[in-house]
Amino acid sequence: MDSEITYLGKIIRVDSSTVEVEVSDDIPSAAPIINGRLYKIGQIGTFVKMPMGNITTYGIVSSVSNTPGKSDENIIGQIVGSRFLSVQLVGEKIGDDDFEKGIGTYPTINDEVHLVIEKDLFDIYGGKDAGSIEIGKHSSSDNLSVYVDIHKLILRHCAILGSTGSGKSNTTVSILRAILNDYDGSRVILIDPHGEYASAFPSAKVFRINAPSNPLYIPFWLMNFDELAFFLVGAKPTDDQRVEYRLLRELITTFKKENCKLKSGDVTQEFITADSPIPFSARKLWYEMNWWLNASFESTKKDEQKRETKYEINKGDYENLIGAEFTSHLTTANNQPPHVSQHKDFYSYEKKLLARLKDSRFNFMFHPGDYKDASSSKDLHNLLNEWIGSENKLAILDLSGVPFEVLDIAIGLITRFVYDSMYWGKYESYTGKNRPLLLAYEEAHTYLNKNDNNSYSKNAVERIFKEGRKFGVGALVISQRPSEISETILAQVGTLIALRLTNSGDQSIVKSSSPDNLNSLIDLLPSLRIGEAVIVGESIKIPSRIRVKLNNPRPTSEDPKLVECWSKKYEPSEENYKSVVTKIREQKI
Repeated sequence: MDSEITYLGKIIRVDSSTVEVEVSDDIPSAAPIINGRLYKIGQIGTFVKMPMGNITTYGIVSSVSNTPGKSDENIIGQIVGSRFLSVQLVGEKIGDDDFEKGIGTYPTINDEVHLVIEKDLFDIYGGKDAGSIEIGKHSSSDNLSVYVDIHKLILRHCAILGSTGSGKSNTTVSILRAILNDYDGSRVILIDPHGEYASAFPSAKVFRINAPSNPLYIPFWLMNFDELAFFLVGAKPTDDQRVEYRLLRELITTFKKENCKLKSGDVTQEFITADSPIPFSARKLWYEMNWWLNASFESTKKDEQKRETKYEINKGDYENLIGAEFTSHLTTANNQPPHVSQHKDFYSYEKKLLARLKDSRFNFMFHPGDYKDASSSKDLHNLLNEWIGSENKLAILDLSGVPFEVLDIAIGLITRFVYDSMYWGKYESYTGKNRPLLLAYEEAHTYLNKNDNNSYSKNAVERIFKEGRKFGVGALVISQRPSEISETILAQVGTLIALRLTNSGDQSIVKSSSPDNLNSLIDLLPSLRIGEAVIVGESIKIPSRIRVKLNNPRPTSEDPKLVECWSKKYEPSEENYKSVVTKIREQKI
């Protein structure tokens, strides 16, 4: 076989994961032409094969040198002029069986090593089947499509990582388009913090704050009590020993129990807790706090101060945030000492809640349209159907209008609600395990930061990564800073799609998180071209360097056309920037 044109040389060293190859001096050219195609010997990241009877072992070239990796200094002079390849072993093919990752039979000293040509690559990657999607073309062959196992890609979770401008958004569009085009029953929710992806998916259902059609509503009452307490009044679970915290829980539970007759079905009162996702009025909650703070009573004893013994002269209007009015605390009709309220527990909470309710940026949560209360025309089953049950297989939740300080809770709330629907509906024919779902998180490092210990979104997404597979929920994280993402999330990623990464810290995180021990491919990250990626993990037969096609229409994440813009002459005007300032003040795009 050493007479074949694909012959490279022989193995001179073997260890548990790599072999060293001495390239034969008899090879006529460093760039042989085989079947009309030029192949370069010793290219980093290219494949070689080691045939041993009916077993063929495959490896990836990780380094090239004119000296062996481990050698005696006394014999170096005898091997000057030789070429040596260090090869990482990746898998094997037995007879006509499919290629499999992992090594069962290791090559030995003096076994032959050959170039892998295009025909061999087709044998490794195979064709498209019912359980795969095309992710791109192999970097060494424009004719070779690379496919990934869709089941493992989604349910074992995946990540798209790359520096700014490396092609992350385009890669995301390619993967989602392949899923949506190939599978009629697919379901995807894309969390889009910057509103970039609507242009790339004209047929998607896009939910956006204040949009005339498909406005995004996230009812505040979907939150559990810990989330509600933090969002409404800034309280944390560590405040559970404070009187006002316990009273707040009791009030919320009471209001929820009053609304047990719901469009999705009546709920038994004794099963309702402060965590139950049941509508109630945050304005009524404020009104109740305000009432007890300002009320006048016949008695000065706190335990005798009841609604029946109040001095109320105006009931107020909780919908318009007008509190009740009482007789003066300074005097009474008989000039007796004032009958003041002893209920000051809600003093700080009432002020914070009122400020939150008056902030128009939170209207998408406090005024959720048809999801306002128990008497509204829609309930949570309608919201779920719009997000994951409509004929549009992709729902884009455009969070560009969500205030930054509530972005964490909004994403955590969306994630937990969708996860709960999959968990409790796991045996239904139309959802759960019988119709899996992909949740994609763009700009993941901004809200899934490993250093944020009080992140509601991180806790919810970590739960998806740890348990979602069992209930049909897969996750995709997209980020330019993998070093900032939760380690728990990265540890559960089954497939890594890494584009160009120039930061050494990000590279080391990808290297340590890679499901396959192929440092030679990960070391290529700084030198990858735009739109080129290294993909490793469970969903692909063999770790590969691929090129992702350029998609049109594209997300609105491309760079501005600087030269074209700066070549124009702009006329100054005092009217300029008025609309910009208004948008800043109203927080509207």
